[in-house]
This record gives sequence, C-alpha cells and structure tokens, in this order.
Amino acid sequence: MELLQLQYFLAVARLEHVTEAARSLHVTQSSLSKTIQRLEDDLGVPLFDRIGRKLRLNAYGSSFLRRTERALFELEQGKQELSDLSGPEHGTLKLAVTAASTLPYILREFRRRRPHIQFHVQMLTTQEMVTLLHRGEVDFCLSSPAVQGEDIECQIVFHDRIMVAVPTGHWLAERSRVSLIELKDESFVGVKRGFGTRDLVDAVCESAGFTPHYVYEGDEPARLSTLVEAEIGIAFIPGTARNAREQIKYLQVEDYELVREIALLSHRSRYISRAALEFREVVMEYFAVLSKSAT
Repeated sequence: MELLQLQYFLAVARLEHVTEAARSLHVTQSSLSKTIQRLEDDLGVPLFDRIGRKLRLNAYGSSFLRRTERALFELEQGKQELSDLSGPEHGTLKLAVTAASTLPYILREFRRRRPHIQFHVQMLTTQEMVTLLHRGEVDFCLSSPAVQGEDIECQIVFHDRIMVAVPTGHWLAERSRVSLIELKDESFVGVKRGFGTRDLVDAVCESAGFTPHYVYEGDEPARLSTLVEAEIGIAFIPGTARNAREQIKYLQVEDYELVREIALLSHRSRYISRAALEFREVVMEYFAVLSKSAT
C-alpha cells in the first residue's frame, strides 16, 4: 500500500466522481482509476460501487475512509510541525469564517505582529466550515453560531446583538426600537440559508409568527448594507458589522433576544503553530476590548 494510493482514494471518496477527482488531483482519469484498482487489489475488497463514471463508497470503503482520513491527518500534522520548527517566521495561517465582520481589524493587527506569515480565509456556510474543521484543514474558525463536537475546541468570545437596518427614508428610521411583528410585511435582504445569522433570525421570526420575505439572498454579508442604502430591502445586521458612514439607521429589537454568539473554533488534535497561537491571542484581545466597550 502506497501513500499516493491513499491520497487518490481520499479524493475519489470525497467527490465520488472519477472525472472531478482526477481534475482536482491534476492527473488523468486512467491513471487515477488504475491507482484505485491497485489499492483495491492490495486490500482484497472493492471500496466503491461503480455506476458509469460515478462511484459510491460501499461498506468497505466507508470503513477504510475513516482510517485513511485519520492517517493522512496525522501525516499532515507532522509536516506542519516540522515546517513550524524549521521556519517559525514563515508559513500560512488557514481560516474559515461564518462571522466575518470583525475579521479586517483582527487580520490587520495580526499582520502587524507577523508580517511574513501568509493567510488564507474562506467565507463559508456553517456546514461547509464544520466539514473543513473535522478534516483538520483549517487552523481556526470564527463562527456564528458556536459549534460543539467531540473533536472541536469551542470558545465563545463575544455576544453580538443583531440590529434591524433600514434606509434613512424608511418609515421606521426615526425610531430606535422596533418589535419583530411590525416587520412582517417588509421586504428583506440577507445571506443564504446555512449561514448562522440567517438561520438564527429566521427561527426567531418564526417564533414571532411570520416568515421573512427575502427579495435578495447572497453569500456576501458586507453587501447587505449597500442594498439597504439603495432601498432594496431592510436587513438584520450584527452590531459588529455596523458602519457609521453608511446612510442607514439601526434599530434594536425590543421584544426578542436577538443575539448571536461568536466563537473561535479549532480541531482538538490539529497541531497549532506559533503563528496560529499568536492569532488566537489577537482574537482574544480584540474581543475582550470589544466586550468592555459594549458594557
């Protein structure tokens, strides 16, 4: 059994499609198929049920996948640890976020402290983020909601009040507070289902007796304020995402507790580099100051 066989198996198992897996690995389909066949020959059992070019993990494959992910995870952690020991001032910090409003300030301070460390950030839905987290493919996640799990280290760092954002010409613009039921006939702009804030807001509105009518659903939370300014609709926007320069009025919800938790997540078994530890320190300091100013 070879390391290359395991890497190819992992790609095919996750995508369950020969063409897509070959494309992601930058190899030919025939080379990929032959490698998987050799692995199955070595193991003495088939790992997939084959339907044309599509593959589906069978019971053998599902069992072997868990072991393969664990083995490759440990090898990757060893590689990262050696890289950190040999060059602690360089490297790449990998982040996944569902709560991005505070990220620019945090990354600016981190870059000031560690100018030679690169970083890669992905804005994801909660489920997409959790998948990467379970695989150990990211150093940290800034998430709302908080996510619990056997292999997940979860630390709640901030309670972020969600406000109702309306354009300055809106009939509610002269008010500072609003009850949820008053919004039942409004048009909303928001992120797609699967993002923590959207799911939280929808659930609270349902409990208030209505389903928000969305005229826009996207995956870029920062765009919502622009759409509100343009009078496309109103929006639920976290307090940390408010911008004083915008032509928007923010109202508090008076009859329901509309607050999201922001949590810092990591994999319990993932190697934490020195740069990642410093990033965690920056996050904790930032939210400590933010919490103090909010009280």
